[in-house]
Amino acid sequence: MYIDRVPNRNSPPAILLRESWREGGRIRKRTLTNLSHWPEEKIQALQLVLKDVKIMPQDALSIERSLPHGHVEAVLGTMRKIGLDSLVASKPCRERDLVLAMIAQRLIHPCSKLATTRLWHSSTLAQELGVEDADEDELYEALDWLGERQRRIERKLARRHLQENGLTLYDVSSSSYEGHTCPLARYGYNRDGKKGLPVVVYGVITNGIGCPVAVDVYPGNTGDPSTVPDQVEKLRGNFGLERVLLVGDRGMLTATQISHLREYPQLGWISSLRAGDIRKLVDAGNIQRSLFDAHNLAEITSPDFPGERLIVCFNPLLADERKRKREELLRVTEKDLDKIVREVSRRTRTPMGKDEIGLKVGKVIGHYKMQKHFQLTIEHNLFRWERNGDSIAREEALDGIYVVRTSEPKERLSAEDAVRSYKSLSHVERVFRTLKGLNLRVRPIFHRVPDRVRAHIFLCLLAYYVEWHMRQALAPLLFDDEELPHARQTRDPVAPAAPSSKAKRKKTTHQTSEGFPVHSFQTLFVELGTRCRNYCRMQVPSERSKSKPTSFTFTRLTDPTPLQLRVFQLLDLMPVRGN
Repeated sequence: MYIDRVPNRNSPPAILLRESWREGGRIRKRTLTNLSHWPEEKIQALQLVLKDVKIMPQDALSIERSLPHGHVEAVLGTMRKIGLDSLVASKPCRERDLVLAMIAQRLIHPCSKLATTRLWHSSTLAQELGVEDADEDELYEALDWLGERQRRIERKLARRHLQENGLTLYDVSSSSYEGHTCPLARYGYNRDGKKGLPVVVYGVITNGIGCPVAVDVYPGNTGDPSTVPDQVEKLRGNFGLERVLLVGDRGMLTATQISHLREYPQLGWISSLRAGDIRKLVDAGNIQRSLFDAHNLAEITSPDFPGERLIVCFNPLLADERKRKREELLRVTEKDLDKIVREVSRRTRTPMGKDEIGLKVGKVIGHYKMQKHFQLTIEHNLFRWERNGDSIAREEALDGIYVVRTSEPKERLSAEDAVRSYKSLSHVERVFRTLKGLNLRVRPIFHRVPDRVRAHIFLCLLAYYVEWHMRQALAPLLFDDEELPHARQTRDPVAPAAPSSKAKRKKTTHQTSEGFPVHSFQTLFVELGTRCRNYCRMQVPSERSKSKPTSFTFTRLTDPTPLQLRVFQLLDLMPVRGN
């Protein structure tokens, strides 16, 4: 038997496995099979076997390069499975491949666009998507292309994940901006806690279980409530939803915005009351501790909130925690105030003036925000303080109490479900934690053009969209509580959340029920990255020259470990692709 390469005009040659024999004075041959579909390295290996060539025992095989591949395989497989490619663009194109590569790189190792063109050559990502030759300028052009398609993509996401009469979560955050040239960078409330840096504000919409759908970017000095009308218009105009239930926190859905929402009777909402409003209800006798004698939840009405249902909740553990924290802050404030008292009494030669004392006291009570609980006497060379017992008692009356407000009638939403729906805002908070954390690193933002800042944040949201689906599937291997989604729908909505027995066992033993080590999302990606694509070279003796061997190259994937196989199984990517 032998390998025969038969020319095929303008097409690649046919690779045939044949056998030959002599019949009289003629040579006969017969084709056994067509090997044209085989890769070249496999054909070369078969040729060596048929020629009975002995492979050199030592130094015959060398691995010239190994590129991490397992995490790329998992991310790209998930992206194809959830149809992200068709979300970005219905037809394949160069821009779509570049955007998908940037999204995948954001999950594998988030970095700048220039660093992206370097790092995606340190894995198989660029090869898998055919973007090895891309430079940073082409990435910026692809980012602009993505920004132009954002509204179209968000509509597709809304059709998938939002529905009429469904729950829609909305919240706002901000991120620091490096530089001052972008019009979106303004000084405002910096949630990163970094003083002296401008910020960019962005609001995220998710469905009721936290799957991201849309994001809008605003100048850094934009107030949270002023973004609500845009979201109402997006839900009704861009997404075509007539009946949804919008959930926002008390800083978002203010009285002004709720008045605006009432203009849309089909748009329901859930929020909560501020402490000042709760104080008025307590002073008016609408809220009393006796409401919670039998149950930790009670529904009331008030003429100050017409057309609304008010669900009053009492959490005793939260009350104890607030009392403990207040007492601790009072003690440290008193300690610092006593220092000022002693300092004033020591100043006999140059007595301390009223203004100087006031500045020192202001720094102390302003730092701990306890000024409302103290009565202060400040005169020339005189300072005294005492606790304001009435103020402390008034605040204690509110400990552990919060009030959820909603426009939804009882027949559509029970009091318990209203509280559960409000608490589901934690899903959006997780979006912000992930975007800002080590996973996706939406910050620092270096783009100077407003549209690119918007496209960058949208790209990060799409990366979180992929991560969200991966986390749902990989929960058994992560520290995540697998039973949490079901528990949120059935447990006491007011009582403190308790982890399931399975979650406690994972955190205690650091092992899953199957015996695998429990991972964070980042460490699991590192583990997947150990599955490599190896570029090998095989040297064999030459038939013509015994002194000079011939060589051929081939690739081989590292065999997956049991943990890697389990990951691919959970992601529904089995069977794992071979070499």
